[in-house]
Amino acid sequence: MTPPAPHSSPLRQARTNRGATLEQVCADLDHASPDGASGVTPSMLSGWERGRHTTSSRYRRLLAHYYGEPVHVLFAHQDESPIEASDSPRLITDPQSLRDAMINVVSSAEEYLAVAGSRSRDQNYLTAIETALHQRPSLVHYRLLFGPPRTQPLFEHLEHLLEIRDPQDRSLGMKTLHIGLIDTDLPERFFCACEHTAVVPLPSFISVYGFDCGVVLGPNAAMRLVDHARQGYAAASRVENPTVLRSLNADTTRDRYTA
Repeated sequence: MTPPAPHSSPLRQARTNRGATLEQVCADLDHASPDGASGVTPSMLSGWERGRHTTSSRYRRLLAHYYGEPVHVLFAHQDESPIEASDSPRLITDPQSLRDAMINVVSSAEEYLAVAGSRSRDQNYLTAIETALHQRPSLVHYRLLFGPPRTQPLFEHLEHLLEIRDPQDRSLGMKTLHIGLIDTDLPERFFCACEHTAVVPLPSFISVYGFDCGVVLGPNAAMRLVDHARQGYAAASRVENPTVLRSLNADTTRDRYTA
């Protein structure tokens, strides 16, 4: 492989060596995909090449096969970022502090707000998300569901999001609302992340049904969780109109866990 030029990542250099555009690479990946859609977009690929976003293991394998290069070579530029002191986890062990930390992530988000989980029920937290989308039209929001919404507050919240924004709108030059359903046997994930901080709930140290523990993470980890949601959404089924949402038939009877 030709050594990358200065300021050019190995991933970008691999594409340059082929003389391919971002669009051509994505089209090739779509063509090779069994269902005709790899989930990789030109903007996503550009972010990976620039090291602005971190590529998941699935897409690392896909691109390594496409370029015929080892994963550790293509993605060295993404894996060299040191962990800063600001990324050290901070443990939270009481319910009010956990909720406050999650609302703080939402209220401070300016570029991205990524939320994963199908069991949210705290009304103040859900209302804070709706307020953020009202007040900051350019804030890009991802909600990644693992199975249908499990609580009535979350179901109603998703209805409100679809009233606040049209997922098909591109008036700002980009899509700003992404709601995706991972309908597989994958374990459910719970987190709330923006571009500079994230909160990941943990199992309660006290009670099976408690929601009182979590960790607060810094900017590098937070952006990796935003990427996690972005790449999960690329492989998810879209839940972006009221008809599809209603068809999920939210089950509100058994879940007490919030994320």
